[in-house]
Amino acid sequence: MNGNTQMNKKNMIRVLVVEDDSETANYIVKGLTECGHIVDHAPDGREGLLMADSTDYQVIIADRMLPKVDGVTMTRTLRGSGNRTPILMLSALGDVDDRVVGLKAGADDYLVKPFAFSELQARIEALVRRAEPESPDTVLIVADLEMDLLKREVRRNEKKIDLQPREFRLLEYLMRHSGQVVTRTMLLEKVWDYHFDPQTNVIDVHISRLRGKIDKEFDVTLLHTVRGAGYMLSEPD
Repeated sequence: MNGNTQMNKKNMIRVLVVEDDSETANYIVKGLTECGHIVDHAPDGREGLLMADSTDYQVIIADRMLPKVDGVTMTRTLRGSGNRTPILMLSALGDVDDRVVGLKAGADDYLVKPFAFSELQARIEALVRRAEPESPDTVLIVADLEMDLLKREVRRNEKKIDLQPREFRLLEYLMRHSGQVVTRTMLLEKVWDYHFDPQTNVIDVHISRLRGKIDKEFDVTLLHTVRGAGYMLSEPD
């Protein structure tokens, strides 16, 4: 696989990060940019308000304790002006009362520092899905791989591929997140309904079986292992 696998444009998210701590801001901006998203940064709440009003963002990530205009006031101001962009508020303040204040101001989600980047990414994607509901897909397509959810059929290059129920569910999740790195934790939660690590190789076994069915007999590989991160189903460059 080409190390620079491109993200599908449909999965690209335009994000505004409003964060005064340069280390945290760089961590978020770098991570989201590497995921293929378009990211702008504002170092204070006043600048954040100006940028949010002038650009159509899909998600705003705002620290609660900001200079010039704090995150709660910024959120309240945006909502008062009719801006409905989903807002994820970050804060070292993790008490229930602190979260309630942020949510009541108009934030859509609240993440306590320190946080794992994978959780930040998952929450951003959830906010985007919630804000832009799509009509239910009945057919998923990635390159020449096609999944019919109503008929429960999978074909690649018109050749029918027989999958076990868990393999079907695994492939469906990968296809719905095509072009994105899917972590082992995400697969355990969404495909196996595990909210803990069972300390088994169940994912490796199913990925290997799935790869043997959808890739082995074809010239172009679609299912890739991203070393140290997870897996990605992607169209060829």
